[in-house]
Amino acid sequence: MAAIIFNAFGLFYGVLLAFVVFVTWSGYDDATKNLQLEANEVADIFHITQVFPEPARETIRQTLLDYVSSVYTDELKEMSQGEISLHSNEAMIKLITGFYQLDEKSVPNAEIYAEALKRLNNLAEYRRLRIFAGNDTVPTVVWLVLLIGSVISISYTYFFGMKNIRAQYLIAGSLTVTITLILFLIYILDHPFTGTSRVSSEPLKQVLAILKRDQHMQPSSIP
Repeated sequence: MAAIIFNAFGLFYGVLLAFVVFVTWSGYDDATKNLQLEANEVADIFHITQVFPEPARETIRQTLLDYVSSVYTDELKEMSQGEISLHSNEAMIKLITGFYQLDEKSVPNAEIYAEALKRLNNLAEYRRLRIFAGNDTVPTVVWLVLLIGSVISISYTYFFGMKNIRAQYLIAGSLTVTITLILFLIYILDHPFTGTSRVSSEPLKQVLAILKRDQHMQPSSIP
């Protein structure tokens, strides 16, 4: 009877673990993609502003450079400490203000200006999604169920006596280590911008290098 109950409970608990791992992994993957898309939008806006008149072009490009630099050096660090907010980036505010103050008629191509505004909105959206992804997605009640389930699963091993006590200890220890590693994996995936396994900031680093390289180039030479 204990074996039957243990098998049924193990099945339910295993399905729950698999579901939570899938959800947190999907969130981690979305956080990675949003950061990459955020960096990509910055690069696109930077090159689109090639047709903007001076001094708006230089101002917007410098603001983009400041934005990427602040995200790469400050925001991601603050996110790892849980101290980030939607309105904490002054460069983003300056960037939006610079676009709104720009006279649309001064841009030779109205379609390119509209595309730049679309890219700006996408950039702001990806930034919000990145910040939202830094929050815990697994509710406390789910953690409670997972922890209680792990204790029950490990406790069940003591209902099955074995002649070799070392073998029983080995089985119980293996189950404990496996469940602990899965719970640790869920915690890591639930905090995509924390710890050594956090989302890579390499896309921002590469875009920052491109912006610094092209900042002093002539507009006609920018690809």
